[in-house]
Amino acid sequence: MNHQENLSQLRKLMQEHQVDAYIIPSADPHLSEYVPEFYKQLRFICGFSGSMGTVVVTKDFAGLWTDFRYFQQAGKELINTGFELVKLKVQYQPEYIEWLHGCLPDGATVGFDFRLLPVSLVGQIEEGLSDKQVVLRNIDFIAGIWTERPLMPSQEAFLLDESNCGMSFSEKLKQVRNKMKQQKTNTLILPALDEIAWLFNLRGSDVIFNPVVLGFAVVTTTEVKLYLAEGKLNEQDLTSLHAQGIHVYPYDDFEGHLASLPITSEILIDPKKTSHQVQHILPGQVKLKFGDSLIAPLKSIKNSVEVANIISSMLRDGVAITRFFKWLEENAGSGKVTEWMAAEKITAYRAAQEGYAGPSFAPISAYGPNAAMPHYSPDQRDETKLKSEGLYLLDSGGHYFHGTTDITRTVPLGALTDEEMIDYTLVLSAMISGSMAKFPKGTRGYQIDGICRKQMWEHGINYGHGTGHGVGYFLNVHEGPQNIGPSNVPVAIEVGMLTSMEPGIYRAGKHGVRIENLILTVEDHTTDFGEFLSFETLTLAHIDTSCIVRSLLDKKQISWLNEYHQEVYRQLSPLLNSEEQSWLSEKCKAI
Repeated sequence: MNHQENLSQLRKLMQEHQVDAYIIPSADPHLSEYVPEFYKQLRFICGFSGSMGTVVVTKDFAGLWTDFRYFQQAGKELINTGFELVKLKVQYQPEYIEWLHGCLPDGATVGFDFRLLPVSLVGQIEEGLSDKQVVLRNIDFIAGIWTERPLMPSQEAFLLDESNCGMSFSEKLKQVRNKMKQQKTNTLILPALDEIAWLFNLRGSDVIFNPVVLGFAVVTTTEVKLYLAEGKLNEQDLTSLHAQGIHVYPYDDFEGHLASLPITSEILIDPKKTSHQVQHILPGQVKLKFGDSLIAPLKSIKNSVEVANIISSMLRDGVAITRFFKWLEENAGSGKVTEWMAAEKITAYRAAQEGYAGPSFAPISAYGPNAAMPHYSPDQRDETKLKSEGLYLLDSGGHYFHGTTDITRTVPLGALTDEEMIDYTLVLSAMISGSMAKFPKGTRGYQIDGICRKQMWEHGINYGHGTGHGVGYFLNVHEGPQNIGPSNVPVAIEVGMLTSMEPGIYRAGKHGVRIENLILTVEDHTTDFGEFLSFETLTLAHIDTSCIVRSLLDKKQISWLNEYHQEVYRQLSPLLNSEEQSWLSEKCKAI
């Protein structure tokens, strides 16, 4: 079926079941950002391939709500599908609730799969539609029309060697139980895949780009239960888990076990990371408490072993990046290199590095106007060729068995306009300003964000995405709880957090610029006014200096850039051949 036929079949089911509106999120039962092929429901129903969006269908309207990152992409993908793009005014906000309030009659029925919406969002829906006496119904219409649906993932998972994690499962469990005691709870439900991966030192490949395993876990004061598909672990790993006191059950047993939890249970769930289905099936007599994740803050603080391993991964990644941009410079002007070819090339250079485990996300290989779409991804069928002019942007990353990387570089392929050079320099200035920041302990991400954007704002320029996100340890390339962005996320930037620094400027139909490094929060100094922190840049790759408008950088920024390039060359050159060393030496020359 095509997308218009999918929509027709969905509306037929809605009519048969007397459902007035149906909500389809981009999610799985673990509320993951990236989902297995089995759960890519938005791509099936309307053709949208982005990682964030929500479809809402009524009898006379079908819309996709998504944010700034996907406006251009979604506009193309929704052509002739019967679905309309609805542009979010505020990133991540469920603005369709207000729209539903305006179009639904009193007593209407709103349907969705309870497994795919978080407790917190369902609460917002209930509150936003409360005066309408709307009925919420748990129903999965997609299963009834997706006849050629992919299978659930079946790849084998594995346990990491504890010597590479810096902490054993028992040590992590002790930290978690201490947190549970502080929260006065005796039961913790864990649906988030990266949190399960961290706690059990478990990795897999069930979700593209994320080395995680589909599973659930329940931790009490006396026992630990892990729910995985049968056959996921070999006998050696199962024996290891059992020896640590972990009870392993089939994945499908999770809901049944929840329904039979003792009524004396005092259960803590994170309403942003737990599906409404979990709350729906819990026994009514249990004491349910809502709170922020206990594991996310623990996971975000990288221990000394993890930091050392991440630095090692950055070296390998820097070699791959250097070789890629040397190749690009030598071949981009041939008229034969496409965005897709470039994306394949950077993946190949990374794959040649020791310990490489796979890409951490689909490479954003974008030339000219395509780079104005922050989450653009080239299509093999679209042969957009690079030319000897304008800007090329590559945002890419890799998983190594000892760390995860995420880096963006924008480079000139030839002559640039004044606007392109100014935009490039303003982005570089913002990235350096954030990287140089020194700040009091307790500072939040939005305060760092303002430091980054200041000079752009003075030029009347802004960008619609956050400036930085947390990065996992051989885990999800996007992780919390920290964030550098305009929203006042109530989480301090703490020592040991690994975060991206990636400002950008995007001009639709013209070009896009983004420059990104990963930074580690470290102790800086203590004064009469308290403890101060700063950032150590871990990413090792040259930043193009040929298109800098020097007057837009101050002396401290130029000094930072020159010192950074000295460090890049010092660390990478021993790993390169003589020709590569000469090339990198030119790129790292002081300005």
